Order: sequence, then structure tokens, then C-alpha cells
Amino acid sequence: MATDSALTAEQIMSATEDALRRFGPAKATVVDVARTLGVSHGSVYRFFPSKAALREAVTERWLAQAHDDLRFIAIEPGPAAERLYRWLTTLFAAKRKKALDDPQLFATYMTLVGEASHTVDAHLRTLVDQIAQILQDGIEKGEFRHTPVSATARAVFEATAHFHDPAHASGWSDPAAEDRFEAVWKLILRGLAADA
Repeated sequence: MATDSALTAEQIMSATEDALRRFGPAKATVVDVARTLGVSHGSVYRFFPSKAALREAVTERWLAQAHDDLRFIAIEPGPAAERLYRWLTTLFAAKRKKALDDPQLFATYMTLVGEASHTVDAHLRTLVDQIAQILQDGIEKGEFRHTPVSATARAVFEATAHFHDPAHASGWSDPAAEDRFEAVWKLILRGLAADA
């Protein structure tokens, strides 16, 4: 339990995740979160002005945690093709792990994601920008052919949507999913290669 003076936003978001897991997005309340922390609901509102703001912050944190490794892959040195492959496979693995390890919480977050469209849009822009960073590096090093970087990054992201868009989560446990990903990756790489 936290005291009002020692309470942090991170504690509140963790307690909110617990409440969402227990009660689901339709029934979880700020009072449930406060009760878990042993504080008044007013204490929660000092950090988050509304239930919507709290849910949005939790969603943003969840999205960031799911993709934390991606930003490091985007900026590290090394061949761009290898980094792009690792970036895409890391994204697929992170999404698949969240969906398959805790399907109830994954479904809860999909509900929250639907409520926080501008948070999701900003997150997706960040992901596409990371792909663009890798592509730009590959073009500058002569690994990838010259192409409009932003449009190509968006195309790569959309071409691989089956492996990261939650709308396709039901197919991620299919044993053939890896082979399908590899086939898409080979097409993408052929399209990007400088000698294509």
C-alpha cells in the first residue's frame, strides 16, 4: 500500500493494469485502483485528471513497453538489412508474446487502444519513423536503392501488418506464421536491395 505522499504515477498505472486484468475495461474504476493502493480516489485524480486520462496513460505505457527494444535496433550500427529484419521480427515476437501469454489482458488493451486513437496514431508514427531511420541508413550505405523513405517505411509497415496488427492475432499461433513472415520479408528485401 502507498501513502498519499509516496504515491507515484507508475504505481497508479500498475494498479490500474491489475484492476483491468481483474475487472475488465468496462467495470474497472478509479475507485478500484485507489482501493488497491490503499489511498483515496482523489489521490489518483491528483496524478490523472480523469479516468480517460488514466486509461490513456496506461495504454501509452503498454505500447511503449511492448516495443522498447525497437528503438535501440533502429539506431544501432550494422547492416541495415539485418537491422530491419531484426526490427520486424522483434515487433512480431513482442506482439505475439503479449497476445498468447495473457490473452485476457491483450483483449483488454485492444479495447483501450480503441479508445485512445491519437495515442495509438502517435505510437504508429514512431514505429514507421524507426523503419524510416533504418531505410535511410541503408540508402546512405548503398545497401538499399534510393526510394522515398517515408512512403517506403509506411509500405514496409503495412506489408507486414499481418504479423503485428492485433486484428490478425488469431493467426499468430499458427505454426506456419514464421514461414509466411519469411516469405514476406524476402519480398520486401528484394524490393529494397540496391541491386534490384
